[in-house]
Formats: sequence, C-alpha cells, structure tokens
Amino acid sequence: MQRLYDFIRRHPTGVDSFWAVVLFGFSLLWVGSTYPATGKPVAYGAVAALFSLVVALRRRMPERMLVLAVALGLAQLAFGIVPFMADFAMLVIIYTVAAHDGPRWASRLALAGGLSAATLSQLRWPMTETDSSAARVFFTVIMTVPFALAWVLGDSLRTRRAYFAQLEERASRLEQEREAQAKVAVAAERARIARELHDVVAHNVSVMVVQADGAAYVMDSSPETAKQALETIAGTGRQALAEMRRLLGILRTGEHQEAGEYVPQPDVQQIEELVEQVRGAGLAVDFKIEGTPRPLPSGVELTAYRIVQEALTNSRKHGGPDVGASVRLVYFDDGLGLLVEDDGRGAPQEMYEDGGADGRGHGMIGMRERVGMVGGTLDAGPRPGGGFRISALLPLKPAH
Repeated sequence: MQRLYDFIRRHPTGVDSFWAVVLFGFSLLWVGSTYPATGKPVAYGAVAALFSLVVALRRRMPERMLVLAVALGLAQLAFGIVPFMADFAMLVIIYTVAAHDGPRWASRLALAGGLSAATLSQLRWPMTETDSSAARVFFTVIMTVPFALAWVLGDSLRTRRAYFAQLEERASRLEQEREAQAKVAVAAERARIARELHDVVAHNVSVMVVQADGAAYVMDSSPETAKQALETIAGTGRQALAEMRRLLGILRTGEHQEAGEYVPQPDVQQIEELVEQVRGAGLAVDFKIEGTPRPLPSGVELTAYRIVQEALTNSRKHGGPDVGASVRLVYFDDGLGLLVEDDGRGAPQEMYEDGGADGRGHGMIGMRERVGMVGGTLDAGPRPGGGFRISALLPLKPAH
C-alpha cells in the first residue's frame, strides 16, 4: 500500500490523466444514452474532451485550466449544452485552485464561479412551470453547496500546508540559531581559556625566568640562595602545570579525568599568597586590605586575582631594576576596588591601549574583557611622577 501511495505522489499527472480518461468515458456513455433527447453529439463530445483535459492538467497548470473551465461553462450557456457528466470537472478544478498556493485572483474566480454556476444554470434551463419559486430556490441552493464545499476543502488544505511549512521554517530557523549560539559559546569558551592560559603562562614563566637568572648569578657566591631560587622555580612550575591541566581538562570530552585536573579557581584570599610569591621573586610589594573582607561572587574573585597577577607581572617585565609595587584591595558596600601601582619606568603606551598597537598588549585586553564580563570598570596608564597604575572597580551585581 505504501508503494502505491509513493507511486501516486511521484506521478500526479499520470494519476490525473487516468481519472480524466474515466471521466471522458462516462461522459461519452451519457451522451450516447441521451442522444435522441439532447442532440448535438459532436458538441457534447468536444466539451467532454476539454473538461477531461482540465482534469488531466489541473495540477500542472491550475490557473489556465480554471480559465478553460470557465470558458467551457460560458460556452455551454451560450450554445444550450445542458450540464452533464463532464461538468464534474468544475468541482475538481475549483478544489485544485483553492488548494494551490497560487495567485489569489484564481481562488476568488473559482469561488465566484462555483457560487454562480447553479444560479446561471437554473436561469438558462429553468425547472418546469409547475414547480414553485421556493422549490426552485431550494434546488439552486442544494446544487451550489457542492461547489462551495469543494472550495472550502481546497482552501483549508492550502492553509494547513502553509501552516506546516511555517512550522518547518521556524524549526529550521531555530536549529540554525541553536547552531549559531553553540558556535558563539564555543568561541567564548576558547577566549576564556586563552585568557586563563595567558595569565598562567605570563605570570609563572616570568617568575621562573627571574628566579633562574638570579640563581645563575649567585650560584657560586651563595649556593643556599641559588637553592631557594630553584625551589621557587619548581613550586611555580608545579602551580603552572596544575592550572594548565585544569584548563586543558575542560577541552576533554568523553575521557576519564585524571587526578588533579580540577583545581579550585583562584580567589581574593589567594592574592596574599600571590604577593608573597612575587616578593620571593625579588619584587618589593606593599599589600593592604581596606574595609571588611567578605565572600564575593566567584567571577568577581577570579577577576580580581587575575588583574593583580597581570599587573604585578607587567611591573616585573616593564618596571626596570629596583622597581617597587603596591596592591590595595578595598571592600565597598556594593563592590570591590583594586589599585595596583609601581614606581618603575612603566610600560609603553601601546601596551595599555585597546588592541595593543605592537600586537603584544593581550594582557591588558584580557583584563578589560574580564572586568567587562562582571560589569566593572578598568583604568590603566602612567602614574603621575613615574610608574604605572591599574585601578578597577568590580560591582557585586553585573551592570544591566
């Protein structure tokens, strides 16, 4: 049964042609049986053939076949060819045009023709004089109903098809939006991981380089100091590996996570440990906390830690020899304030401008993006009297 249905769907014109032949055959039988009373067999045969053509081509060219059916109906009225079996094609073409998603004039013409066909037929071939006017009106209404039902059925099918097509289009659009959102989410996650990796590598590798240079310098004169520097390098390297393992673990899907891949995100409390680490690397840092410390949102705490980490890393890299720095954390009622300053020679201007004119300002760009994600503000630039200053205000609630 399914194969037959599929064949019918694949060959609509062939199916219509079959029913056109059936209609033509029954029409000829009717003409042959009523010939003595009706006469004009050639005219009836021609009309039957043309109406059969309407049925055969109704789906290939519905508007043209509707016009042909209207012309045949008018010809019947003009030449006195009484309605017969072939006129059933009018019902078929009215339904087809109403169901077809074509120009609206064709559907309106089909409706008007169907509603007026019975009335015009009654006027052209009135009933016997013995019938009352009420009987004539009733008969006309009864004959009009099939034409109206054919149009309503076709128009309902067209509306249903349009509704399902709209649903399919909406589903397709939603699927495309989901794919686009997924791509945006992946890009955002990659950008976040890139910022994390930059902060981890820039800070820890900088500390390791400074300690390695110091150890090489005092290797012969002070072995104990060199040993401490090597221990600092080892500890910093392990910390960097732990954080990088955590970040890279995010990229793994469907694999067993190794022990130690998940490391807690840095928070405000670990800033003091970060300052001690930087002091061990040879940078004098003054650290103070103002206000009453309290728990903060994890995004704010991670942002604060990364800003201080990046700022101290830049002080070591660009501050020059004998640079000193200060870190201030200020707890407000509605947010957290950060102030990191140094008294060195400071970074060149392109390092803190948006974009980094020399292509190396990714740390400052990352800081601005982090602060923007939590709805805060960031100000970075040279400090009056020399040095560099970074100040940020991180609100407890994201800006709307």
